[in-house]
Amino acid sequence: MSADQNRPESGAVKAELDELMRLFFGAFTNTDGPPRTERIHEVCIPRATIISQAGTTSVVYDLDSFVAPRQKILTDGTLTEFSEWEVAERTEIYGSIAHRFSQYRKAGIQNGERFEGSGHKTTQFVRTPAGWRISSLAWEDGT
Repeated sequence: MSADQNRPESGAVKAELDELMRLFFGAFTNTDGPPRTERIHEVCIPRATIISQAGTTSVVYDLDSFVAPRQKILTDGTLTEFSEWEVAERTEIYGSIAHRFSQYRKAGIQNGERFEGSGHKTTQFVRTPAGWRISSLAWEDGT
């Protein structure tokens, strides 16, 4: 645990980081209407990097290349009733940078078949003039 995590203002920072993650996960939910993928640009810095990791294989995305295919499948009927949520997390705050390790679950209907899954995300944050934002995120499903 960092020294910053023991300071009173770290509770406010942690709450802001919690909200960023809630908005990130919620941007791709289509259980209560269309997904809100435009929120990704609100919670991330403009040049954020998002990485899908599967064993030793990495797929690196910028924001637009990450959002576009997900927006399509979440709105064209391919992926319905989809949601993803954190089930556990560990956050470390160091001044104007922070790191979070998350466990998540997800569920939905893809191509007519119900599914459930889980995985891990690692997220880095930076404090900007507009507040805290995600600078990078990497995930691995099913571990």
